[in-house]
Amino acid sequence: MARLIYASITSLDGYVVDADGNFDWAEPDDEVHQFVNDLGREIGTYLYGRRMYEVMVYWETVGESPGQSQASKEYAEIWKATHKIVYSTTLTAVSSARTRLEPVFDPAAVRGLKASADKDLTVAGPHLAAEAIKAGLVDEYHLFLTPVLVGGGTRSLPDDIRIGLELVDEHRFAGGTMHLHYRVTR
Repeated sequence: MARLIYASITSLDGYVVDADGNFDWAEPDDEVHQFVNDLGREIGTYLYGRRMYEVMVYWETVGESPGQSQASKEYAEIWKATHKIVYSTTLTAVSSARTRLEPVFDPAAVRGLKASADKDLTVAGPHLAAEAIKAGLVDEYHLFLTPVLVGGGTRSLPDDIRIGLELVDEHRFAGGTMHLHYRVTR
């Protein structure tokens, strides 16, 4: 059975965007980006809500732009090669290859996808992730804690849950970012 992984770049105080909607402080340096690339090679399907998809569709064409770092070019290739499911009640079409649109997030369908997939899945974006977490679908967490406090905004994790976790791995990057990898213990 494939795992569903929630990966998030977050401020030390737990936000993915600040109160003004900015996340420029979360841009990974090349070392962090390469680490994310290595994780991404193991993923077969990305699950996105509309807002996260609209941010991530950037990767559909960025690799062709001049001036991109090698890590960015590599991530663009990984992203384009991976299947994507976008959950949205407002989108009528998607603009990337290997992408399908679903009108609602159906936990039973995601359980079925996990059972039949030969590669792991990730859920991205705090709102969709909260639905998956509350449905008991998330098996692992990869949190990238950046060395910044933003004081408010959109939280990375939902407030109204309690889940036991086991620390599987940790990694400290030269720029101060920490990667924490947890497995759900149920």
